[in-house]
Amino acid sequence: MRQILFMCLVLILTGASFTSQAQTPEEKIKQMGLVIPEVSQPIANYVKWKQVGNLLYLSGTGPKIYGKVGGDLSTEQGYEAARATGLEIIAVLKAATGDLSRIKQFVKVLGMVNATPEFTAQPAVINGFSDLMVEVFGEKGKHARSAVGVGSLPNNMAVEIEVIVELEDK
Repeated sequence: MRQILFMCLVLILTGASFTSQAQTPEEKIKQMGLVIPEVSQPIANYVKWKQVGNLLYLSGTGPKIYGKVGGDLSTEQGYEAARATGLEIIAVLKAATGDLSRIKQFVKVLGMVNATPEFTAQPAVINGFSDLMVEVFGEKGKHARSAVGVGSLPNNMAVEIEVIVELEDK
């Protein structure tokens, strides 16, 4: 009994704890069984990201899922398209930063849904992206957001999402 008390005292005095360290975003992605895709080339005359100070601005990105939500696609399929776009955005963030742990916080997200005129559940669709960012980045993944419906998107993709993140100081 004396040995157990002594060991507990040593642990307390040295600051040791029984809690595990927080997982990195890359570890969470791997644990979730997700695969970060290759970063695709821009489809026009622009760059995938631009850094200004500690802010990283990402160009609009969309999935390889096509059609209008509320017509060709259900709300659930739109959600999956936004989630797939989230993986594309994670790939761009990884390419831009070299390490997803450099992301201090997501600041602002603009989610555009290629939708029929009567479709009104844009927030439910863009939740596919937002839910994934919180799953991967925790509190850092929470963000201000707009979710809007549009009449069309390039190549008829289902959603397009652009992001602003703040980076940790180097």
